[in-house]
Amino acid sequence: MTAVRQTVEPMTVQVLYFDGCPNYEALLPHLRELLRTAGEGRDLELVRVEDGSAAERERFLGSPTVRIDGEDVEPGASHRTDFGLKCRLYATPEGLRGVPADEWILSAVARLGGSADRSS
Repeated sequence: MTAVRQTVEPMTVQVLYFDGCPNYEALLPHLRELLRTAGEGRDLELVRVEDGSAAERERFLGSPTVRIDGEDVEPGASHRTDFGLKCRLYATPEGLRGVPADEWILSAVARLGGSADRSS
């Protein structure tokens, strides 16, 4: 019997934003703490979106956008096409917010390969 060693890539957490967005700066420390609590102390990859062309290319729904392993944490976001350089509002269970709901982020971490399945 041959042993097979499987290498698992670390989870990628991206925050897409544009300069001047007040919500992305407020989100960063909270997101880092949320990921730490979930056992995912990964660094965040900040992706600055500079113009409308970049917004289309990145499929940018507004600032801030949080993606885990390339997937937007907002349920249903993959079906949207309203890309652009704009502030993003999320229809969370608590009402409209400028940042995604914590439970969406935690759900995406669990669904897309939480810390139990990732190497450090």
